[in-house]
Amino acid sequence: MTQFIAGFGRIMLSIFAEVGQIALLLTGIIRYFPRAFKDRRLVLEQMKIVGSDSLPLVVLVGSFTGAIAALQATNLFAKFNLIGIARPFIGGSIATVVFTELTPVLTALVIAGRVGGAIAAQIGTMQVSEQIDALDMMAIDKNRYLGMPRALAAVTMMPVLAVFSNVVALVGAYILTSIKFDFSAATFFTSIQQFFSIEEISRGIVKSFFFGGFTALIGCHVGFHTTGGAEGVGNSTVRAFTISAASILVIDAIFGVVF
Repeated sequence: MTQFIAGFGRIMLSIFAEVGQIALLLTGIIRYFPRAFKDRRLVLEQMKIVGSDSLPLVVLVGSFTGAIAALQATNLFAKFNLIGIARPFIGGSIATVVFTELTPVLTALVIAGRVGGAIAAQIGTMQVSEQIDALDMMAIDKNRYLGMPRALAAVTMMPVLAVFSNVVALVGAYILTSIKFDFSAATFFTSIQQFFSIEEISRGIVKSFFFGGFTALIGCHVGFHTTGGAEGVGNSTVRAFTISAASILVIDAIFGVVF
């Protein structure tokens, strides 16, 4: 019993220590945000990586997300022979789920795997090859040169990617409903327009803002603390995605309870 308590205590202490390190990193990055225009070349380069380079994958995931959401919604009503009654409401119900939950969360998970892992790998490689030590010797703050551009790019581009994902998800949902249940474009999109609430899409965009910030922050934190050569870089990549994905789900749950 004593060993269990001691082990549990060590785990909790390590968790609190890591949370403290992430909080210190966050403050160190935020204080360089006013320099974003001066360092715009670095920021724009990272915005391209997070945004345009990720767009094809986001479009692919978003389109199938909408199609699957439509499939599940229509199958549920069809199971109870209610598809005719529910026809005027299906488009609106699919849009609500897509805007508030599916596309923000799934887009964030995709970016966490693609961008968060890449950030950890890039910075981790610099850490183990002593390039970050070289930056320190040249009096270049790693938080400004490496952290701030990645964090700012993530919080800026993640909501944009979520909006793109929303659009293609609705297109995918319409294509599936039109093929399987002969929905017309007027029926589907009129339902969305009738039951659409600006709060739904704004909630998803605000979520995406936090998702992007945490993904970049955790990627930087894990990268800065990478050790162990090539094997350590690989472990950091997996660890960054794991922590980012867990954080995204926790933040989503918090939003669901609070808002």
